[in-house]
Amino acid sequence: MPRFDLVVVVPLYNEEGSLNRLKSEMNKFISDCRLSVYVLFVDDGSGDNSLSIVRRIAGQDSNYGYISLERNMGLSAALKAGIDNADSRWVGYIDSDLQTNPSDFGLLLPYAEDYDLVTGYRQQRNDPLVKRISSRIANSFRRAVLKDGVRDTGCPLKIIKTETARRIPFFSGMHRFIPALVQAQGGVVKEVPVRHFERLEGVSKYNLANRLVKPFIDTLAVLWIKKRTISYKLAQGPENNKEQA
Repeated sequence: MPRFDLVVVVPLYNEEGSLNRLKSEMNKFISDCRLSVYVLFVDDGSGDNSLSIVRRIAGQDSNYGYISLERNMGLSAALKAGIDNADSRWVGYIDSDLQTNPSDFGLLLPYAEDYDLVTGYRQQRNDPLVKRISSRIANSFRRAVLKDGVRDTGCPLKIIKTETARRIPFFSGMHRFIPALVQAQGGVVKEVPVRHFERLEGVSKYNLANRLVKPFIDTLAVLWIKKRTISYKLAQGPENNKEQA
């Protein structure tokens, strides 16, 4: 029996400026949510005071915990570590920069029972022009190749059934393709519009190389995975054999 209904995984790397504000916003969601919620920070080898801050938060509030990677491994590794350590029916994912707001998990939760993945899509992007253009190009290429029908695969606000999340293939860049990888398992995906905010603290970890070049290469790798993934359902299980014996 899972310990929590929802574990929200928060990967972070050098985000000391946003963490206290994130806790304040997360507390609003927790107090309004009808489910039992636990927030799991995953420190991805930060070089600033991020780890000290999340240690203090976890020490003061039982709704929060943390794990830390021994060195910087990237967002996909941090997210996978959080999923592996989630004792819950559902896993939520949100970035620590507060460009999406924890309260918008409330927009996703009504669909969580019926879909394997509920993901936000950012209606009005509040990002620099270069980031918006590169994201639009990458999303268009991904949709054309993978035909996943998802508008905003990279939106950092998601709720996934934990058993589904643990079956997602793990590789560098995996976080960009979660909807397509869930679909490859036979899972069903729902997109819900969410708000998007300007980054107020810290700096973006993205540049043209990791927003365009690598995602294009990774898209072809995910296409290979989708074409070769086998998904099956049992018509009868071992319990049927015992009944017939």
